Amino acid sequence: MPTLQTPPRVHTGQIKSFGAFGPKYEIGEPIRALDDGDWMVKIKMVETGEEAEYRYSHLAEDPQAR
Repeated sequence: MPTLQTPPRVHTGQIKSFGAFGPKYEIGEPIRALDDGDWMVKIKMVETGEEAEYRYSHLAEDPQAR
């Protein structure tokens, strides 16, 4: 039986960017736990409105957009 994992605390609605000069995205809700302990989080690209999934560990390292 899988163990329950608590979703990470994310700042839903916060705008971040992929690196210092990358495209901007809006943080959504955590979606699911991964086998390696990381989480997938829903994100929405600011310019295109496209939705995607992104690893929480990568999101945590991205800077807040300016």
